[in-house]
Amino acid sequence: MNRGLASKVFDVGNYLFLCLLALITLYPFWDSFIVSIIPLQEYLASTVHLYPKAITWEAYAYIFQMKELWSSYGVSFFITVVGTLISMIVTILAAYALSKKNLKGKRVVLFLIVFTMMFSGGLIPTYIVVKQFGLMNSVWSLIIPTALSTYNLIIMRNFFLSVPESLEESAKIDGCNDVGVLIRIVIPLSMPAIATIGLFYAVNRWNEFFTAVMYITDKDKWPLQLFLRSMLMENEASYQSGGDNPFLLGQSIKMASVMISTIPVLLIYPFFQRYFVQGMTLGAVKE
Repeated sequence: MNRGLASKVFDVGNYLFLCLLALITLYPFWDSFIVSIIPLQEYLASTVHLYPKAITWEAYAYIFQMKELWSSYGVSFFITVVGTLISMIVTILAAYALSKKNLKGKRVVLFLIVFTMMFSGGLIPTYIVVKQFGLMNSVWSLIIPTALSTYNLIIMRNFFLSVPESLEESAKIDGCNDVGVLIRIVIPLSMPAIATIGLFYAVNRWNEFFTAVMYITDKDKWPLQLFLRSMLMENEASYQSGGDNPFLLGQSIKMASVMISTIPVLLIYPFFQRYFVQGMTLGAVKE
């Protein structure tokens, strides 16, 4: 089909806009990386950093030599993997049960769950509960109290409701019970939603900071974000007190910290991208 000039101009405008949007989105990451590998003098000489004129890895060498970095990486990795696994199991099981029409008391349970989105128990009561359960200064205090997200639960439940009942009925006729239907039918059909919510949980676990400040006092159990914050504060205090290391004046160490905490999440996303694409098209086909 012949396309008119207006349609071609419109497409060109769309491509230009998307390219500009992509540049605006990617530039902060690129700027952080460039600042993390350039000397202090080059950083102070310009406010825009498109490419490095000189490269130095002092910032990364300074951070990587710390033993506390690797222990905090291990804690964050454990929290992310184990915490996400527990959260997904709890979310899937609860969402599947609440998606059943014949579940007695479902409305009451849903009301109580949604109620927690509007009114929380409060900071002090939550702290007291964690302390009474003996979770203080334990990595489990960063996993168990936040094992379930009401928002993610509602999304997962609504997704399970979209699964045709005829598939479940056919599976039960073939001899499957509810657990078999969930594992063999519902979960494979819900992989886009599961992958998306799993990524939400994983990113929140990886960026765990506030709860660690409240519940963790042992430095050996600090997650990565808390360690990086402590390191930056110590370097700032060292400079203000007249420290003899001029390198600490620059932003390189700060941006290196940003890259260290960001890169693992960026490496995980490509493995989930295809599920996001599938999730965008699921609503286009109706039974």
